[in-house]
Amino acid sequence: MENVYRFYYSIRPIIPRSLQLFLRRQLARYKRSQCSNIWPIDPQSAKPPENWQGWPDGKQFAFALMHDVDTQKGHDDTVKLMREEKKIGFRSSYNFVPERYAVDRKILEEIKGSGFELGVHGLNHDGKLFKNYRKFISRACKINRYMTDWGAKGFSSPSMHHNLAWMHKIQSGYGTTMFDTDPFEPQSDPARTVFPFSVQYNHAKKDRAYIEIPYTLPQDHLLFIILQETSIEIWKQKLDWIAKVGGLALLNTHSDYMRFDSSKHNNEIYDADLYLSFLNNAKVAYADSCWHALPHQIADHFRTLSPGQ
Repeated sequence: MENVYRFYYSIRPIIPRSLQLFLRRQLARYKRSQCSNIWPIDPQSAKPPENWQGWPDGKQFAFALMHDVDTQKGHDDTVKLMREEKKIGFRSSYNFVPERYAVDRKILEEIKGSGFELGVHGLNHDGKLFKNYRKFISRACKINRYMTDWGAKGFSSPSMHHNLAWMHKIQSGYGTTMFDTDPFEPQSDPARTVFPFSVQYNHAKKDRAYIEIPYTLPQDHLLFIILQETSIEIWKQKLDWIAKVGGLALLNTHSDYMRFDSSKHNNEIYDADLYLSFLNNAKVAYADSCWHALPHQIADHFRTLSPGQ
């Protein structure tokens, strides 16, 4: 089945979008039936890091929100989503693609000025960032310039393509390029942990360790567009489990696929109220026991527990 996935993603650029969705739904339906023992919950992901000392102030678990902004539509709806999150009492990170659509500097400033976080989501979102080392280095240099220019804190990889051995070349406080378990991703090897982890490089050169904070709740596009779920029950189930094992609940969603206007309908959009109702549910259920933090705060806390990283 893995070969089928690779073949599909290799020819995807020439397939009409409607047919892409149909094929992905068929593949995902089969994959789901084969992976019920590891998705949405992989029991082996519960083990904490060595010498783990817990979350700040004795909180039971950590909760963080992130948005990969894939398209111009998603970019244009960013402020709308951000203001809804703020009403509920949450802050999140917004990750933009620098060279795929027009990024409005005013939006970046409003995000930072409102206490939210900025990140960079690849460079072009064309699936080629990790194609070879030479291309990666070239693009990493540009990504680093955007990070500095925007005041961005972290990096999120398009389509969760990853190569941890290269990530120290991107000068971010953390990266989200993996997941605890997600057999539906094109590069589906899992981190198998619901905790942050570090990747140490050349000690002689004193390279700073790269901190990965994997997303641990299913992404919205998978849940509502590909699997066509109509409720937030899977999110709630996974959140309850992560709270029980004391891990990190990191949810990565997309304003691109959220419907804020009831007049807008297509087969790749879902009602934003699903996401907002999940936030309200989490706020009520875990008001006193979760540490709600921005992604860079999660990474910084983990780094303080591991001196020298």
